[in-house]
Amino acid sequence: MRAAIEGLATPDPLGRRLPAVYAADDLAQRLTGAYDQVIAPVHATLDSLWAYFDPALAPPDFVDWLGGWVAAGGGRDAATDERRRVVAGAVARHRVRGTAAGLAEEIRLATGVTPEVVESGGTAWSATPGAELPGSAEPALTVRIRVSEPTAALESRLRAVVEANRPAHVPYTVEVLSPDDGPTAGGPR
Repeated sequence: MRAAIEGLATPDPLGRRLPAVYAADDLAQRLTGAYDQVIAPVHATLDSLWAYFDPALAPPDFVDWLGGWVAAGGGRDAATDERRRVVAGAVARHRVRGTAAGLAEEIRLATGVTPEVVESGGTAWSATPGAELPGSAEPALTVRIRVSEPTAALESRLRAVVEANRPAHVPYTVEVLSPDDGPTAGGPR
């Protein structure tokens, strides 16, 4: 996409740097002009290199490459503006990776549905020694989404996202329900 661009001028033509004897030589100026035309996209890229690392300004194909650098997730089939937003928010999502909030955001990005995430853990503090601990001693995770048309493909996609983003030691259950269904009991996976 950033190859030869018709009519792109170089900011520093090589012909101006030649010794005086070649400055008036038509052949030397045409040869260096051809080189300038080939190297102009390189100058243009280097002059605006900072913009390539800003997801809001980078070319669409480079946004996908940046997404790979920061493990942004998201798909190439999404709209360009959505891909830019996903790459820009990758660092913030990495900060909460492995938490219920982080998992919920990854699922929302992958499926477009806000999930219900139920986990067994908890944190608390107490000034009283020996106070009861929150949560359950057995780790467990249930991820539930409600969609108008539950499909096996959506459940498979959801399992893949949960598998990639849950804490490795926590067994999980995935439930894809219609809006009318109540919660169901499922075994850990």
